[in-house]
Amino acid sequence: MAILGILIPVSLFMGGIGLVAFLWTMKSRQYEDPEGDASRILTREWDDRPRQD
Repeated sequence: MAILGILIPVSLFMGGIGLVAFLWTMKSRQYEDPEGDASRILTREWDDRPRQD
């Protein structure tokens, strides 16, 4: 049971780091254009090049 005294604060600290990292990515607008990323995946520009076998 003494290990819980270590594991609970460590897990709360790691969760706090994850929350801060998520908020930082939201503030720096890394999730601004999800539709653009989805449409880029569907375009096959890289397949239009001739093969060099």
